[in-house]
Formats: sequence, C-alpha cells, structure tokens
Amino acid sequence: MCSQLSGKKFCDCINWKGVCIYQEYVWNGKKAKEGRKNYTGTILKKENIQDRTFIFTIRVTHKLAQDLIYPGSFVFLRKMEDAQFYDAPISIMDVDTQENFIKVAIEVQGVKTKTITSLDEGEKLLVRGPFWNGVLGLKNLKETKDSTCILIARGIGQAPMVPVMKKLYANGNKIIAIIDKTSYDDILIRKYLDLYNVDLIESSTLFSGELTKSLKDNIKNIMKVKNVGLIHCSAQDIIIYKLLEFLDGKVKTSCCNNAKMCCGEGVCGTCTARFKGHVVKRLCKLQTDPEYIFRGRRFI
Repeated sequence: MCSQLSGKKFCDCINWKGVCIYQEYVWNGKKAKEGRKNYTGTILKKENIQDRTFIFTIRVTHKLAQDLIYPGSFVFLRKMEDAQFYDAPISIMDVDTQENFIKVAIEVQGVKTKTITSLDEGEKLLVRGPFWNGVLGLKNLKETKDSTCILIARGIGQAPMVPVMKKLYANGNKIIAIIDKTSYDDILIRKYLDLYNVDLIESSTLFSGELTKSLKDNIKNIMKVKNVGLIHCSAQDIIIYKLLEFLDGKVKTSCCNNAKMCCGEGVCGTCTARFKGHVVKRLCKLQTDPEYIFRGRRFI
C-alpha cells in the first residue's frame, strides 16, 4: 500500500485514507510494527449445543478480556501444535472481565473449526487478538439511544449479536429480536434475551433468495407503532443486501461483517472486495455504514 516502502522516492498514496504507513514505520525505529500477539487460553467449559455447534468458555488474560468487550470483537483460535494457517476467526459471544473468560460459539464448517472443536475441557489453545471489525455501522450502533431497535439474526449469527444487544441495552434502548432458528431446535441466546428484556419474534428470514413475507410484515408492523432508531442484521450477506433494499434508507442500520478473514491485519488480501472503478477495499479494517459495502460492489 505504501509507495515509499515499495521502493519509490515519493508519496503516491492517493487512495489511502488511513494512518500514514511510512510514518508509523519511521516512528517504530524503521522496522515493521508487531502484529497481534498469541495468548494461551484454557478451555473451562465445552457445551455441545446441537449436532455440530459448540459453545466454548475460554480463560484468557485480564487485558485481552477487557479489549474484547466491544461489539464486533473477534479472535483467531487454533490448537497449540498447529501452524498459523490453521487460525480460525471466531466472533466473541460474551466476555467476563471479573473472571477473565470469553465465550464463543463455533459451528463446524471445515477443517479449522473441526480441529478446534476436537479439544476438551482443561486443554489449552492459542488465542490471537484482539480484533474489532466484526460489525459494520458501529457509529450508528453507538449513537442510538433511548429508542426501539430491531435485531435480526439467523442461525449461528445469534452469537455475535449478543455484544450488540448488550451495548444497545446499556444505551437505554428497547430491543425487539427477530430470530430465525434455521436448523436449531431452540434459540442459542435465549438466556441473553431474558437478561436484556428483549421482545422475541420467531420468524423465517429467507426463502428462494428473497426475504420472507413474515419478516417484512414484522418489520413494517413494528415501524408503524414504534420509533425505530436502528435495525441490526446478523446473518448472511444475501439477507443483509435484501434487507437494505427493503428498508431503502428509512432507518439507520448496522450488520455483521461477513468478510473472509485470514491475517486480520489488512495485509494478505483475503478479505478484499472489489467495487466499480477497480476500487479494492479491505473489509477486515474498513468501517462504514452497511449500505456502502454493497453499493457498487462487484459480486462476480
């Protein structure tokens, strides 16, 4: 990204909107800044929720627990003996800064998650972090106070919605959750819904690539009688995209960041998405309103 570090004699960062990379390099004694550290975590509890879904309670350092309390926080997990390319990005479900542990929900989808879920209580694993860009539209989320908020989640997307719910509740908002259980027999976060006095609506969200009529009707009915300050969606990109189309800018939004994470540092390019005009954005670092993530984005 930096022209001078690439061998040129002048600054050519015309499309860069972040911190000056060269300046950071000079301030750090002309050497690359250290990346996120690997911490050793201990599995305190392993819960088999259903089929291939597990909730892990992991003991971490006090500093790491403090750094992961924000909505959108996530970490990379792997077995102690595995190489770094086995790192799996997992969103934070809950944090306890008194007892210094984090909770994560893991749905087995491939080799990385299968390897992690093979660990048992008492065993150790590597935790790399903290990372914070798991939610897009954080500005809208933080600014919403004393209003009604609609939270939409599907499947395992319920887990990263918990810190969002906690933040909105702390800001004095009334929360209405529309949850699609998909293949689960029960709602994964039911105890958190009770804890934050959430009104629950169970509804399917997607059918044949379109939002279901029940989801649209529920949103319309709520918006008719409530002053809705924010709608947050924790689901697949297709649902977020269709939801933004349906809302058409009528209300502020936030959503989960579904970019494919690999290094988490904005270096490897795995998380990049291409937009019109040959614009490339690194979604592991980019923080913006959800509508701008899909506007002008090339899906093919």
